Amino acid sequence: MGGTAYVSPDGPPIKDSVILIQGGSIAAVGRRGSVKLPQGIEKIDCSGLTITAGFWNSHVHFIQRKWADAQSIPPAELTGQLQDMLSRYGFTSVFDTGSKWENTRRLRERIESGEVLGPRIHSTGEVIFPKGGAPAQHILDVLGTMQLQLPEVSDPSQASAAAKKLLDEGVDGIKVYAASLGWPTVVLNAPEIEAAAREAHSRGKLVFAHPQTREGLLNAVNSGADVIVHTIPNAGVLDDSMLAPMKKAGVAVIPTLKLWRHELRNDRTSHRAQFVKAGVDQLRTWVRAGGTVLFGTDVGYMDDYDTTEEYGLMSEAGMTAREILASLTTAPAERFGESSHLGRIATGLAADLVVLEGDPANNIRSFAAVRYTIRDGTMTYRATTPFSH
Repeated sequence: MGGTAYVSPDGPPIKDSVILIQGGSIAAVGRRGSVKLPQGIEKIDCSGLTITAGFWNSHVHFIQRKWADAQSIPPAELTGQLQDMLSRYGFTSVFDTGSKWENTRRLRERIESGEVLGPRIHSTGEVIFPKGGAPAQHILDVLGTMQLQLPEVSDPSQASAAAKKLLDEGVDGIKVYAASLGWPTVVLNAPEIEAAAREAHSRGKLVFAHPQTREGLLNAVNSGADVIVHTIPNAGVLDDSMLAPMKKAGVAVIPTLKLWRHELRNDRTSHRAQFVKAGVDQLRTWVRAGGTVLFGTDVGYMDDYDTTEEYGLMSEAGMTAREILASLTTAPAERFGESSHLGRIATGLAADLVVLEGDPANNIRSFAAVRYTIRDGTMTYRATTPFSH
């Protein structure tokens, strides 16, 4: 009660609002006095606060060692880990774009059973790499990653089989590494990506692609990728040779701009600044062209979970508060086929809500200043101290 509710990114806010939650769904929403409240209902005073639909983080991972053996981690500890990485930043839904599927599935089951509080999880499971392109386990060990068996493919039949295996095991989409990390770069060729994408699309599942290079981006875009999971600062300007195929394919882009500062944290300040600026400029070009943006930060690979900097960089790229809100709510709900019950504050939809300390229209950093996170009518995070940003 009492907050300013942004019921959707393109609608007028409701000041002094009331949102009635019953049975995990939104039963009514309107101005105070227009919603009849049942007797004895719990009330949360949100006066001076801002309310939006629950946020999506469309690029996360559950690969850090702390997530291993998810079925045996005590519920309170697991809830705390989920709060630290996701719930405290307003995330009620996430797309895991690369993890050990069997472990992530068990994590999801514990959340959905109500034993553990956390976001709904969609997952691609293990990432499909080009032959010789997957990182060695000793590198993963240094990065703090759990033991992983990552499929590598070298021809279309292998790519199709790898995708089929993952889909048969119940993943929600597949992810391909269109070009590998490190040097020399190993490329997943267009026929392999196309074969994997054909398998996923035949089952109504999306294809996520890690581009890494200009060649990787074009192979992915031209071969059926639906979501590009990073900007690619090392490719320079997002010119028409890349932009036109992306627009034609109707892909969505996850910028992950803060990631570039994290990745280059040991490099010279000038080099890091130029690299980040290239990513920001690419996002600006994409937004101006009317491209779809999905919010995502690569947390779980990146161990700095705070989202404040990402919002600042998206704003620097020219995105308005309403556009950033869309990237957090309606755009992912639509892209992932969940818009009938997620992404907006409306009667009949899931009671996924974020209560913010301030209004992002006045200060973009307010997107990260979360007071409460509510998923399906249950409080999954409650701030215990005033927000410090």
